[in-house]
Amino acid sequence: MSMILSASVVRVRDGLPLSASTDYEQSTGMQECRKYFKMLSKKLSQLPDRCTLKTGHYNINFISSLGVSYMMLCTENYPSVLAFCFLDELQKEFITTYNMMKTNTAVRPYCFIEFDNFIQRTKQRYNNTRSLSTKMNLADMQTEIKLRPPYQISVSELGSANGFSHLSVAEYKGTGKISAAPHQRLEPVTLPGIVSFVLSLLCGALNLIRGFHAIESLLQNEGEDFSYVIAFFLGTAACLYQCYLFVYYTGWRNAKSFLTFGLICLCNMYLYELRNLWQLFFHVTVGAFSTLQIRLRQPQGKSPDYNV
Repeated sequence: MSMILSASVVRVRDGLPLSASTDYEQSTGMQECRKYFKMLSKKLSQLPDRCTLKTGHYNINFISSLGVSYMMLCTENYPSVLAFCFLDELQKEFITTYNMMKTNTAVRPYCFIEFDNFIQRTKQRYNNTRSLSTKMNLADMQTEIKLRPPYQISVSELGSANGFSHLSVAEYKGTGKISAAPHQRLEPVTLPGIVSFVLSLLCGALNLIRGFHAIESLLQNEGEDFSYVIAFFLGTAACLYQCYLFVYYTGWRNAKSFLTFGLICLCNMYLYELRNLWQLFFHVTVGAFSTLQIRLRQPQGKSPDYNV
């Protein structure tokens, strides 16, 4: 008999379960599927937004949107279009009921357990396919799945030592494959980090303005030194690159941040004659502060175990 067996709502960032149905069977196959749920929840940030995992007599399907993933377990013969319509309905109701601030700041597992009432009602409705014909548009979902089929995850990929790091980097959209190697996520932004980001942008803007003024002065006075223009624009580039390093993860990130800070110091040393001591102190201090914040904002470690 084809049917939906269970469903859960999980935060993508760290795998925190927000809500779940409470009707797990105790068969060996179902217990094995619970392990797959747990393994998938820790890798959601590295996977496309629509995936399917076939595990013997069962399928696990999930979709992710706005930092939340909606997962479901069904029998292998349950229609794929119905499975993703079910998940889409869960997604719409969850987004309508809870705002992103609540989901992002949640700290306790299953803190939205009351959503299970909606999961149960929807699951019962989708397990009675005769009641669905007038309540949903299967054609739209069927067309969408044909245009962009879900990525097929294999059990061997789940069991690899390095998780999903070896998945294909072929284009995902329209082919069911991953679009690119996953980017490492950084820890959440702190208030000092935001301040350093804004100050770096300010320093970059100041350097850019002074650079254009230096160009005007150079055009009016042939004796002006063009190297000052280069120093101002290099300072602008260094400040903007610090902002980039703070927001995105990249290889040798800490080393790049120190080299960028060194470039800021060199540019300000060269511009010593055009700036007073307070201006030099401000630019160098902001550069040092931004470097520190880049160093403190490290990649996220292993997701905590929430017994999903």
